[in-house]
Amino acid sequence: MDIDQKQGKKIILFFIIAGILVAGAPLFEFYLIKANGKVQPEDLSIILQENKLVFLEGNTLFSVSDPSEPEAKVVRTIAVVATAYSSSPLETDEDPYITAAGTWVREGIIANNYLPFGTKVKIPELYGDKIFTVEDRMNWKKGNYHIDIWFASYWEAKEFGAKRTYIEILEI
Repeated sequence: MDIDQKQGKKIILFFIIAGILVAGAPLFEFYLIKANGKVQPEDLSIILQENKLVFLEGNTLFSVSDPSEPEAKVVRTIAVVATAYSSSPLETDEDPYITAAGTWVREGIIANNYLPFGTKVKIPELYGDKIFTVEDRMNWKKGNYHIDIWFASYWEAKEFGAKRTYIEILEI
């Protein structure tokens, strides 16, 4: 190696290390400033919940969002008939534990023939703010304005019965 290649490698190494230090610095040393002065790092969770903004190094704003609870916006409301189903062979096809979307059944899954797979919905009259995901289909005779909520047991589904309600289609 000649001197130019060595210097080039040193420069590249320098920039890699500098990038790591600059990107990682806020993780190792930061402080929060509020109107009344410095806030201790242990108060971080309270401040994040209240303000959703963090001051890093005294003059930089950093927006904080919680990816586990994205804010959902209602884009449409539809009147539906809500029924229930379980993974019993009498109510499903030959694979009772696999949805039409190819996922395993679980709590929070609904079946509908109108909405695309992955659509998030709320059923506020019945479940408040709980979010359901469309991952299954129903018999075509049920139509588009019918949802089927998955339950773990046949008896839970039977007890749910049929209800007229509405769903809120969400954009997350």
